[in-house]
Amino acid sequence: MAYRGVVDDLRTCARLGTPSRVPVFALGEEFDVEMYDIDYARYILSAQDMVKCQVQAVERFDYDWILLHPDDYIEFEPLGVATTVGERMPPAAVGTLPADPDTLRGLKIPDASSDGRMPVHLDGRVAGPFSSVALLYGIREGLIMVLDDPALLRDTAEFFVELMTTWGIAQLDAGADAIWLGDCVASSGFLSPRHFADFALEPAARVSDALRAHGGVVIYHAGEHSPAHLELAAERFEIINVGEGVDLGQMKAAIGDRVCLSGNADPIKLMNCDDVAEVEEETRRVVEAGKPGGGYIFNTGEGIPRQTRPEVVHTMIQTARRCGRY
Repeated sequence: MAYRGVVDDLRTCARLGTPSRVPVFALGEEFDVEMYDIDYARYILSAQDMVKCQVQAVERFDYDWILLHPDDYIEFEPLGVATTVGERMPPAAVGTLPADPDTLRGLKIPDASSDGRMPVHLDGRVAGPFSSVALLYGIREGLIMVLDDPALLRDTAEFFVELMTTWGIAQLDAGADAIWLGDCVASSGFLSPRHFADFALEPAARVSDALRAHGGVVIYHAGEHSPAHLELAAERFEIINVGEGVDLGQMKAAIGDRVCLSGNADPIKLMNCDDVAEVEEETRRVVEAGKPGGGYIFNTGEGIPRQTRPEVVHTMIQTARRCGRY
């Protein structure tokens, strides 16, 4: 369970130091909501239910940290992005905005204290500016702009540098100790290393720099497994959550002297393990790859599916805690 020194250990890891033990995180929100047995439509609007759900999750599964990320659209709905929410599924977009200069001219920074769901979700997450462009205009349109309209892409990203900095500072002022900077559309699944460097890296790094200057810890996450992309990100962020599909030990050797690494546990692989002994072995492998010399936080590379058996998550967390002692 979250321990008294976890914030100090998080900051120690960010400085590439050796913590009292490896902090144990998990991207478990969708799974946690399923265990709490509540419809997403209610969960995303009720601060009281969110708190009860996550307290129950910490008590049941022993997480050191709760990273709240109920969906991608909290700060986009006030801009005009239409969403729908399922009974057991987070909100998804059903209507994006036209990718043109008139749309950009009409955008205004939302007020985190009053607009849409933003006041309910002052809980520690922002979107990377490149991914934000794709969430605003649609992923297909955002990616086409890399080639067809790079000027509008860069101008819209500038708007999101301001929005995400303002939104992140509001969350830090509300009490968040760390900010999750999600940028999955900037991953190697969508962008080459050159396009990542040209369009996504610097805007996201400027948001990170501003939030760190405000006293926050920032964890950059693109679900990345490409060594080339991770090498580039290592130059600009303090913590990178590494996706599954890359050897964590190799990345630790390559960039672990420049950036704190987090993540890499594969929730799909763990979910499909036949028994808890396989879960223990896979978790141990990840921890032992990241742990040496400090500068590592255990986490899943992506979210834990809601269909996962509770004993899998419990075994993963307890194994990571045992193996994470220094």
